[in-house]
Amino acid sequence: MQAIVYFLALPFLYLLSILPFPVLYLVSDLLYLLLFKVLGYRKKVVLTNLHNAFPGKSEQEYSILVKKYYRYLCDLFLETFKTLTISKKSMLKHCQLHPEALSLFQRYHAEGKSVIIVMGHYGNWEWAGNAFSLSCPQQLYVIYHPLRNKWFNGLICRMRTRFGTKLYAMSDTFKEMVRNRKEINATAFIADQTPSPENAYWTEFLNQDTPVFWGTEKIASKMGYAVVYVCIDRTKRGYYTVYAETLFENPSDTQDGQISESHSRRLESDIIKKPELWLWSHRRWKHKRPGIPAG
Repeated sequence: MQAIVYFLALPFLYLLSILPFPVLYLVSDLLYLLLFKVLGYRKKVVLTNLHNAFPGKSEQEYSILVKKYYRYLCDLFLETFKTLTISKKSMLKHCQLHPEALSLFQRYHAEGKSVIIVMGHYGNWEWAGNAFSLSCPQQLYVIYHPLRNKWFNGLICRMRTRFGTKLYAMSDTFKEMVRNRKEINATAFIADQTPSPENAYWTEFLNQDTPVFWGTEKIASKMGYAVVYVCIDRTKRGYYTVYAETLFENPSDTQDGQISESHSRRLESDIIKKPELWLWSHRRWKHKRPGIPAG
């Protein structure tokens, strides 16, 4: 059944990917009407998350935020499938590293230093990976959760690796990083996913008690790699700029929780500036801190 669904969807996905950008965004506008107006996809989750993250706003303000988010979500969805056929030139036209970010990664490569990238589901993270691999000298590895559907998993992997990016399954991350330790590389951690509450660093994030993966900072300390925060800002529809800044040059010198707290604060700051660019339909706060009863 999975194979049937995949092969029925594949021609449609490739058709979407070859559409000129103006037509692609026209389709996105129509998808917005379907997803938001008709189906109300995860609308309750989005509204709850926004109310909790930004208490005190008026209903009109929440309404504006929700609409902006769904319009962006539809753009992001179609932009992701655009990766199937987009050219290198067009990719770099629509998503590019800021000169200071490019210089930062070039410096680390020249110094023979690998880095750990921390980022969130903010902006177009799929395009950012492509832009990095096309622009930077080090090998990029992206950590991902394999999909249950092996056909769509293969498709997503092909999309992400078209321009040289390589993938680590989350469960194999540390083992693979050790295996590739002699290579000058960058490993990207999407740091705003939801870990098991018993094995997480807990902090307040967007006004809510939030678990954060310990793995990012534990691996950074063990490997001795500098921790670099990356932000993907949308400058206008269909165009992104990737910014980067070093959070810690020597993670082994940090205290427990210091790295997790730092990248959480940076991501929070970016979300507050442009809330619509974050993945509000994700159930980020489905867990409660151990010892605190669910309310």
